[in-house]
Amino acid sequence: MDAVTGAFSYTGRSITRRLLEAGREVRTLTGHPSRPDPFGGKVSVVPYAFDDAAALAAGLRGAEVLYNTYWVRFPYRGVAFDQALRNTRALLQGAEEAGVRRVVHISITNPSRGSALAYFRGKALAEEAVVRSGMSHAIIRPTVIFGEGDVLINNIAWLARRLPLFGVPGTGTYRVRPVFVGDVADLAVDAGGRADNSVTDAVGPETYTFEELVRLVARAVGRRPRLVHLPPTILIGLVKVLGLALGDVLLTVDELRGLMAGLVATEGPPTGATRLSEWLDEHAGDIGRVYASELARHYR
Repeated sequence: MDAVTGAFSYTGRSITRRLLEAGREVRTLTGHPSRPDPFGGKVSVVPYAFDDAAALAAGLRGAEVLYNTYWVRFPYRGVAFDQALRNTRALLQGAEEAGVRRVVHISITNPSRGSALAYFRGKALAEEAVVRSGMSHAIIRPTVIFGEGDVLINNIAWLARRLPLFGVPGTGTYRVRPVFVGDVADLAVDAGGRADNSVTDAVGPETYTFEELVRLVARAVGRRPRLVHLPPTILIGLVKVLGLALGDVLLTVDELRGLMAGLVATEGPPTGATRLSEWLDEHAGDIGRVYASELARHYR
């Protein structure tokens, strides 16, 4: 049996699908135990109990591998990055006490404990907690993840379908190497079957500047919005206004700064095979039809 945090959410859902296809029994730890089950009851559900060590260990007992996707994109409802880090440490301690053999941890490209960006700094500290645990481990570091219902690519398409203008922060020349969510899941499940400690960047086979990415997505849905280059501070202000109208957080300051600093691209070879350009051709009729809300996915 394997445990997956957030099996009913996004990356965790793809990992769970791969595990079930391989004949594995899956248990999920989740903050939303009453959320609709996309797997028809095939996954057992245990609520998070970060403040109850005994209950947390009990929820993980019997699992061979823990696939951990838990983190927060931004502070919300009293859970900031420092609390998410404490929760991650509690989860790892519970896994050790439960006798979990291995942890596969989903992180982000280019984390750094010295980063000025709290998101990337917190991700680095979470990785350190994984390394210091008593379990063998694999750390998977995705770039921008795309797939059905993803936040970034889908919502670029959603905006392109509806607005004649699209704001691009700064020059738009910073690089992005999008990776398919199914490829991330494949890397994770493959890592779960090994015993060696490893760190792997999850990056796709195509590299774009951000401006090229926006144009590619817009063309896929039959739109050609005028791209307007804006100072990052002005763009963030506009995004906040739009977020208030949508009841969501479209983009955080850390995400914008990380994007512009090239932190969602790496120099190594691709580890995912799916091309965004080909995937967009196949899903052009669907992508961006419905807005993908982060708050709805995780908090409602």
